[in-house]
Amino acid sequence: MSEETKVKAIPLPTIHLPEGHPMQGLLDSIPTPPSTGDLVEGTIIAMNRGRVYIELAPFGTGLIYGREYLNAADVLRKANPGDSISAKVIDPAGREGYIELSLKEARQAAIWGEAETAILSQTPYSLQVEEANKGGLILTWQGIQGFLPASQLAKEHYPRVPEGDKDKILGELMNLVGHPLSVRIITADAKEGKLIFSERTGNEAEEKASLIDKYQVGDSADGEVTGVVDFGVFVKLEPGLEGLVHISELDWGLVEDPHALFKVGDKVKVKVIEIKEGKISLSIKALKENPWHTAAARYKKDMEVPGVIIKYNKHGALASIEEGVAGLVHVSEFESPAALREALELGKTYPFTISLFEPKEQRMTLTFSGKKK
Repeated sequence: MSEETKVKAIPLPTIHLPEGHPMQGLLDSIPTPPSTGDLVEGTIIAMNRGRVYIELAPFGTGLIYGREYLNAADVLRKANPGDSISAKVIDPAGREGYIELSLKEARQAAIWGEAETAILSQTPYSLQVEEANKGGLILTWQGIQGFLPASQLAKEHYPRVPEGDKDKILGELMNLVGHPLSVRIITADAKEGKLIFSERTGNEAEEKASLIDKYQVGDSADGEVTGVVDFGVFVKLEPGLEGLVHISELDWGLVEDPHALFKVGDKVKVKVIEIKEGKISLSIKALKENPWHTAAARYKKDMEVPGVIIKYNKHGALASIEEGVAGLVHVSEFESPAALREALELGKTYPFTISLFEPKEQRMTLTFSGKKK
């Protein structure tokens, strides 16, 4: 790669505008530079000496080299300059200022993403049984080994043995080794590397429709968590009928990881919020009081309040003044986003003044009352 074609990651200047400024919309439209863990797509611009350079306009050039190059050698042998390629950012300010990338991690992330999509769509797969143990069967999907619990086998394959003798159950399960089964993914946990299958498909669509007919929007029901994914939890209302509680419907407070709150087997109470196209959507938070409805009785504009920093975003930081009630601390109060993060650390409590308070719209802006760093 010649000196003329080298384009390193260029830090973008920080622009500060007061809230409500007419140029704020334009500023918000500026793309956010990639961070560690982000999936990005670019164009290969050069390949030489165990290195691949990828244009990531407008942020600079990505680089795949060293171990990451070796891990993806089978893919890169077929690649050529001009090809589009997806990769995962492992260091936005990597070697020699390039954005360091990984193809292997991107492929893994894409596979887990496909698994979560397959859960939603209930996509069937024909997979061969590789091993059996007393709890169920081992199958492999997209290079990832997964587990099919005996309890999730179809009726014709379920090991029915007297008194639940575990050794006899294992004998029955061993008979399935080497045979293909039609299964679907019901749990995909990338962090734990956990993939759970089910051979049970809820039988015919008509049977599922008749089960859904028992419910109406607004009904409350007891259920059991059958799957936990990054975008929410699946809850079984009764045999053959499951609904999704989206991550936004888990709690009034900020939820970033459903796995931290729920596990398979948990008993939960849910409310039916939508029935559409043979699918039932549920909510857990709808059965709890919305804290914003009573917030007006506890807070008002210009009041000083303590707040816990719970999240950063491109506009600044979110500070929670109570469970489910949070406001934005705008980045324009600080010299730069880095200065904001230095002054306001995640998980720590700081003094704030409420500068905007609209509880009906669930909007609040906070001004930092402490010493800015």
